[in-house]
Amino acid sequence: MKDHLETSIFGDHDDEPHDEVAAPVQQPRTRREAREAELAAQRAARQEGKGPKGRPSVVRRLAVIVLALAVVGGGVAIAYTYLRPVVAGFLESNDYPGPGSGSVRVTVAQGAGGSAIAQVLADQDVVKSTKAFIEAAQDDPKSAGIQPGVYEMRKQMKATDALAVLVDPANRIVQRVVVPEGKWAKEVYPILSEATGIPVAQYAEAAKDAKALGLPASANGNVEGYLFPASYEFEPDSTAVDHLRQMVSESTKRLDALGVTPERMERTIIVASLVEAEARFEEDRPKVARVVENRLAQDMPLQFDSTVNYATGKHGITTTDADRASDSPYNTYKVKGLPPGPIGNPGESAIKAAAQPADGPWLYFVTVDPAKGTTKFAVTFEEHQANVAEFQKWCQSNPGQC
Repeated sequence: MKDHLETSIFGDHDDEPHDEVAAPVQQPRTRREAREAELAAQRAARQEGKGPKGRPSVVRRLAVIVLALAVVGGGVAIAYTYLRPVVAGFLESNDYPGPGSGSVRVTVAQGAGGSAIAQVLADQDVVKSTKAFIEAAQDDPKSAGIQPGVYEMRKQMKATDALAVLVDPANRIVQRVVVPEGKWAKEVYPILSEATGIPVAQYAEAAKDAKALGLPASANGNVEGYLFPASYEFEPDSTAVDHLRQMVSESTKRLDALGVTPERMERTIIVASLVEAEARFEEDRPKVARVVENRLAQDMPLQFDSTVNYATGKHGITTTDADRASDSPYNTYKVKGLPPGPIGNPGESAIKAAAQPADGPWLYFVTVDPAKGTTKFAVTFEEHQANVAEFQKWCQSNPGQC
């Protein structure tokens, strides 16, 4: 999960006017290249009309004027009165000496250019002037890689110190959370809550707002299956709705990329959730998806323990006679067809397998060694029974595991 945070915010051109410089032979093709070209142009412009210390040559000219006026009777007083503020303005530093004090949170917006960042820092009195920060950025190539986000900074920092904070992605204030594959929605909420401090109840409530989350219409308002498992970074002021929306977006983006249209998304996610629950290894998943499609085509019940366990709220690799006798619509031993909704939140490989099943005649599969995840597929019931006997032998050798 992570689209999105590696784009350089210094890649965008700002609308502020710049001194005219020679046009480059080729326009930059990326945001980073564009920003680096902008910085180079600004550095070149900054060198024009300056002395060896970088002070504008006009200061020397004013000094000559002061000297000339001093020679003329009464010129000293005139020079002191009228020109001292002008000269002082040129000589006064546009930067704070640092290191600064206090604490302030600065937000770098997505797509903000260098001048925009400088303005935010100046407005919050982090730096003394936009010029100081822009000049510091021009001298540091890493400034082209500043990431959007929230940063903890101090008031009245030296511009180079402020820049050093922003160029280090580790200084971004984010809430990091890892959501594993196959978790039920009600299991995802506590994982998110632990990382963000937002109560589980708020996530459960947010899950009811299908429109705000961007769920496809075919999902019928059910978020189960669309909370894409990945590593996430949430902004500190984001909400439960923001988090679930981002996860749903990750799922639908992958479905879009596989050519799955919105009206087919729910069916694909249901199959993907079955694949996620039944197959540990990526190479087995397209074959499990094919077994699902083959059994549906032949009007055979799926007979998946994973769907029954979802109905009973239990985890395990087997089910009891009582479990399989339930009248739940998720009991695929009694009810033909797909379950009415996803039975978990599948990852990318399971979604791909559901959208692109393998070619093959298999109607059966069983994990003969759950410890290793070894799964065998069969075309005939007799072949399947031999594989089941192998699984039962494993269970006998591993009491309490089945």
